[in-house]
Amino acid sequence: MNEIMTHLLTGKDNKTHDIARWAWMLGFLLVGISAIYLIYAGKEISLTELAGALGIISGSGAASVAGKQLSGAEPNVPPSN
Repeated sequence: MNEIMTHLLTGKDNKTHDIARWAWMLGFLLVGISAIYLIYAGKEISLTELAGALGIISGSGAASVAGKQLSGAEPNVPPSN
């Protein structure tokens, strides 16, 4: 599990943490936890707003991945021996 989280939240070298990936993960968790809390508390939840929030978070995650494809955006990975 730790290896999966490291792969999701770091760059090419699997050591340098990426603020965009952390922001995506935090936003995704906050929207999910908020929705679960509202359902558990018996409050009304707007599926349109929930879908919109998840769409915005997914779009920002996709933009950060697209930005990482640019040359020089991440540190070079040293060749493995």
